Amino acid sequence: MQKPTLEFEEALWNSGKLRVAGVDEVGRGAFCASVVAAAVILGPDVSGLEEARDSKTLSATQRERLNHVIRQKAVAFGIGAASPTEIDRLNIRRATALAMQRALRRLGPVDHLLVDGHRMPELGLENQTALVKGDSRSLSIACASIVAKVCRDHLLHRLALRYPGYGWERNVGYGTAEHQAALTDIGVTPHHRRSFAPIKLIINPPAPAPETEQSPASPTPETAPESGPSAPLPDQES
Repeated sequence: MQKPTLEFEEALWNSGKLRVAGVDEVGRGAFCASVVAAAVILGPDVSGLEEARDSKTLSATQRERLNHVIRQKAVAFGIGAASPTEIDRLNIRRATALAMQRALRRLGPVDHLLVDGHRMPELGLENQTALVKGDSRSLSIACASIVAKVCRDHLLHRLALRYPGYGWERNVGYGTAEHQAALTDIGVTPHHRRSFAPIKLIINPPAPAPETEQSPASPTPETAPESGPSAPLPDQES
C-alpha cells in the first residue's frame, strides 16, 4: 500500500510557499447527511503521523487516534460542510466545493493548495495542484481525509440515535442493502438527499403503466354470424 509523504509539500516549501494546505472531502456518494471537507496545513514535524493514509483504509480506532494527533501537530486545520438542502439545490460537485471553501476560510492565508482528484477552480485559488489518489500520495491530503472522515462519522452516529433503523452507525449514510431496505420500510428522513436517484424513486415512485385495452377477439366459426355464406374450414372443399 502506497504511503503518503511530504514530497509535494517539501518541494513547495523549498520554493518559498510555506503555508501549503491539503484538502479532501468525505461523504460525496452517501445517500444522506452533509458532505464534509477538511483542510490541513502541516509543518516539518509530523512525528506520530506515521500511520496516516487514506482514511478509508484505516480502522475507526486508528482514525480517532490520528485525528487527535493531527489536531495537535497541524499548523492549522479547518472543517467545512454543505447540508443535504445545499446538495439538492446546488448539485453534489458545487456543494463539495462549498464545503471546501468553508474549510479553507478557517485556515487563514494559504500559499498553495493540494487537492485530491481534480483541480477545483471554484475554490478561487490559482495556486493549486491536483493529485489523483492524493490521499495516498500527500500527507497533508491524507490528514485532511482523516479529519473529515472522523467529523462526518461522529455526525452520522449522532443522527443514528435520532433515526434508528437505517444502520447509520454502521453504514454512515451510504447506500447499503440495510439502508435501502429501511428507505422502503420506514421512509425518507429530512437528512436524505432528495436529488439523488434512489431517494427520488422513494419519494416519487414511477406511475404504473396503464393497462392496454385488448382488441375484441375475432369471431370463431362457431360464433360467426349466420347471415351470408360462411367461409369453408380448411378441410372442407370449396
